[in-house]
Amino acid sequence: MPNTSQRNIAAFLHLSTFCGFIFPFGNLIAPIILWTMTKDKSMFIDKHGKEVINFQISIFLYTVILGIITIPFFFYNLFSGFEFIDFHMVESFQFSFNEIFSLVFLGSVLIGLAIIAFVIELTLILLASLKAKEGKEFQYPLTIHFIK
Repeated sequence: MPNTSQRNIAAFLHLSTFCGFIFPFGNLIAPIILWTMTKDKSMFIDKHGKEVINFQISIFLYTVILGIITIPFFFYNLFSGFEFIDFHMVESFQFSFNEIFSLVFLGSVLIGLAIIAFVIELTLILLASLKAKEGKEFQYPLTIHFIK
């Protein structure tokens, strides 16, 4: 059973990912720095540190892949609907909502999915920090184990 100091460090490793709100890539840099400074103190800290770093790398990788997949669809919808206002002289002015609606719908779905993923990530981080504080092991779901 890890002592109180080790449990606090492990919990802080998980919570250090919130540094990403303060500076870019802080969610990855802060846990790496803290883990490298404290990993030799116990296996408990080492396991939690690896888990935090692997989870943050996995989340970053999933975000990049999702961006690579969705950005072309977004730009296709943006530029395919470029002629949504059609001027044929002054007497016939036409406005088409179909192209704009598809772009707004796609953007709304992506924003909704991003919000859901963000809430799930925050929940998992808080759950992992609570488990570490209790002295228990925790594994994030869908994590690729880059560091073993």
